[in-house]
Amino acid sequence: MSLWTADEIARATGGKVVGDFAVDGVSIDTRSIETGDLFVALAGVRDGHEFVAPALAKGAAGALVSQTVEGPHVLVEDTFKALELLGEAARIRAVQTRRGAVTGSVGKTSVTQAVRAGLMLAGKAHSSVKSYNNHIGVPLTLARMPRDTERAVFEIGMNHTGEITPLTRFVRPHAVAITTVGPVHVENFPDGEIGVACAKAEIFDGLEPGGVAILNADNKWFDLLSDAARAAGGKVLSFGAGEACDARLIDFQPQAGHAVVQARLHGKALDFPILQTGFHWGPNSMAVLLMLEALDVSLGDSLAALGSFEPLEGRGAEKTIRLAGGAFTLIDESYNANPISMTAAFATLGARKTSGRRIVALTDMLELGEGGPAFHAGLAEPLEKAAIDLVFCAGPLMKSLWDALPSTRRGGYAKSAAELAPQVARAAEPGDLVMVKGSNGSKAGAVTAALVALDARSGEAG
Repeated sequence: MSLWTADEIARATGGKVVGDFAVDGVSIDTRSIETGDLFVALAGVRDGHEFVAPALAKGAAGALVSQTVEGPHVLVEDTFKALELLGEAARIRAVQTRRGAVTGSVGKTSVTQAVRAGLMLAGKAHSSVKSYNNHIGVPLTLARMPRDTERAVFEIGMNHTGEITPLTRFVRPHAVAITTVGPVHVENFPDGEIGVACAKAEIFDGLEPGGVAILNADNKWFDLLSDAARAAGGKVLSFGAGEACDARLIDFQPQAGHAVVQARLHGKALDFPILQTGFHWGPNSMAVLLMLEALDVSLGDSLAALGSFEPLEGRGAEKTIRLAGGAFTLIDESYNANPISMTAAFATLGARKTSGRRIVALTDMLELGEGGPAFHAGLAEPLEKAAIDLVFCAGPLMKSLWDALPSTRRGGYAKSAAELAPQVARAAEPGDLVMVKGSNGSKAGAVTAALVALDARSGEAG
């Protein structure tokens, strides 16, 4: 059965059908369009209508447009509003679907994808891809949801107050999880971190009556979030280190390429392996267990999913980089960074056994507002606590950390990630553990790419 027929699209959006067609997917980007997709012509840096003809040539079955074009299409007044309406229609028609939503200052993409892994083991599942968590990504993910979906999970993000409310009302989740709240995007909140917490609490605005709110009891905003969840009619389940937590983390033991988690779920002892090494995956795995439970997934499937879920690219994935005299381990954390995740990453690296040195290459953490320099300088303490041997820094904000480091820990500084990359590449030696971490916007991936290239060259030489 097709995902949408042209008539169904027209009924959902109030549009007019021109040329009968049916689609198996929904796309907004001709670069990733697949045969049988509906191409939605959104306004952006360039008008999406310029790409209708190329989309159809690449195999799109039809288009959703707001101006007359050649080829099969549904004509609407506003394509963005039509995409929202199509997403709502997808949710409404799939009455059997149990829906979950995940937000948080740190870890929401990884937790969402780990939950997805459990949902797929349990039956017909649907989820966000990549970080499709904004005003376009959420309705697009809904519009792609097949009518026979049994369970679904959605990632919901924000940069400002008021952005989560409309997204959670699209999803109408039966269960929500807030991984944690911290000083992320804080420059957009005049009242600081409490503003971030209140913005995250907007996720309860769409919670179905009697739904479940899964919250981090170790986070200082737990009481605020719990009160907001209960005020919205939600049932609160907690995860963390405390004895009263529904999912209690007892111990987390990182090893090469995996970790062993010791926990208690509703008082029942659990020991299980995961393919993650970051300490933040202790609480993350507790959140995943509670979310999967709330979406009617068996404990066996939940543990199997956690045991096989691999680190996402740029979020803890490890690579062995071969050099002439041996190899070092690269830990790629280049996708995102903030004070919470930085501290957790250093602690994880410090706990790892290695025959060489522990090295970090760091780029700027963004959107921290006036406190940015202080947040960066403050990383010197957790670096010392974790006994990191060498620190490389790139960017104007990381200069504050560089200045705060003792000379014995300084590896190198550059104004940009691209300029820092060759310094880190020259420093890495066999046996080292090398972690690259920074915000995607500060181009930490350039350092990762330079280190991966070392392995490619050694392979060519060998």
